[in-house]
Amino acid sequence: MNVLIVASHPRTNSFTFAVADRFAQGLQDAGHRAELLDLYSIGFDPALREADEPVFSSTRKMYSPEVEAEIARMMKHEALAYVFPIWWYNMPAMLKGYIDRVWNDGIAYGSGKLHHERVLWLGLAGASREHFEKRHYDDMLKRQLNVGMASYAGIPVSKVEILYNTLDARPGLHERLLAQAYDLGFRYREMKGDVFE
Repeated sequence: MNVLIVASHPRTNSFTFAVADRFAQGLQDAGHRAELLDLYSIGFDPALREADEPVFSSTRKMYSPEVEAEIARMMKHEALAYVFPIWWYNMPAMLKGYIDRVWNDGIAYGSGKLHHERVLWLGLAGASREHFEKRHYDDMLKRQLNVGMASYAGIPVSKVEILYNTLDARPGLHERLLAQAYDLGFRYREMKGDVFE
């Protein structure tokens, strides 16, 4: 399987990128091909401007050269993975802007649907699982990403995984989280999607 991994963090030496690298290694060790896209390093502009505004027509609009290049990159892959820190209980603006511009009308909805067979949303949370579960922040993210985005765009298997306590400096914790990221990559083809009624 050929997987596009989109990572969103302003620093390449961040734990987010360490997780993305370990996930990619798991994919490769399982026989998959992986491309890691760093939105900051390519200078991606997350702001949706007039050239990339959806037209909601029956024919596919030509978007800006930047967006057309990213659409072409995405379409070369069979599956997707997004690795990002969870800020304000959501994805960062950089990644949301990428989705807004690249998962556009005629591509991911309207007259088009994504052909990708699966997507993994791998979020890094500084807080604990208990903190997220107390107010259902985890369920909120799962519903938005799996139903509001992936299902709407035609992707049949969508899974949200959250790595908790990423700011915790306890000995061995980061190694366990990196091992979890590797395992998610290694078992990516077996991944079952989250289920919602």
